[in-house]
Amino acid sequence: MKRAFLIVLITLTSFTSIAQWTKGEGNGFYKLSSWYLQTDQHYTDTGRIDPNVTRTQFNLNFYGEYGITDKLDVVGYIPFYARATQNNLLSQTTGETIQEGEAVNSIGDIDLGVNYGLFRKNNWSASARLLLGLPTGESSGGSDGSYQTGDGEFNQYLSALLGYSTSLGNLPFYAKAHFGFNNRTKGFSDELRFGLESGIHLFNQKFWVIGKANVSESLQNGSLNAQNAPQGSIFANNIEFFSVGVEASYLITDKIGVTAGFDSAVSGRIIAANPSFTAGVFLDIK
Repeated sequence: MKRAFLIVLITLTSFTSIAQWTKGEGNGFYKLSSWYLQTDQHYTDTGRIDPNVTRTQFNLNFYGEYGITDKLDVVGYIPFYARATQNNLLSQTTGETIQEGEAVNSIGDIDLGVNYGLFRKNNWSASARLLLGLPTGESSGGSDGSYQTGDGEFNQYLSALLGYSTSLGNLPFYAKAHFGFNNRTKGFSDELRFGLESGIHLFNQKFWVIGKANVSESLQNGSLNAQNAPQGSIFANNIEFFSVGVEASYLITDKIGVTAGFDSAVSGRIIAANPSFTAGVFLDIK
């Protein structure tokens, strides 16, 4: 499924949860957002940054989590519109078009799963999460088969999450960590993922500021060529990265808010080397 800059969506944790990892029976969190990445450079398999023809990834997506019981949530991420494009390739000497640009539109890869609360005591809580990545996107679109809105493989991601909530002065604060194993199919290498996140509630508890750091490591156990996708792709095999990001969210009412943020890989292998941006609106039912 989506890598690097979509890792925050795949992790599927909402800023309103603090250390309460399950929503509770009948409660839910729903977000409609857009995601955008324009990349003209990439990390090579040695970690060096090289240029590439400018490509753009964009999607409109829905994310939701709903409490079936006090301990069990269902979660889902649905990129219902995904677009992959490439600019015209121009001659650096004459300015003439060498290769016409292209675009492919489709649905993206869908993630569906469950989150189960393991314990909640004092300020601590923990949960386990299983996500199934469905190959619903386009893995070989365009005239040359290199325009992708998905990777074409079915994966299963199992992770453990631990959170802690407290106050800094009178300001609510939380920190949480996750660690997981991603089993991939169709010749893709399996992955280990882990990350940290913390946030603080400001301005009469209407404004969240959140910082994130995520790592993905390939186990190098697949059969596909590492660079099975075009340079700068987010769908190649053996992708690795360390990314950081910031998100800000504002509650307009007790239930409705807006959010915006960005993520960027500060190091990596076989992955786009440009930041991605996201913005959306959400509904939080407690």
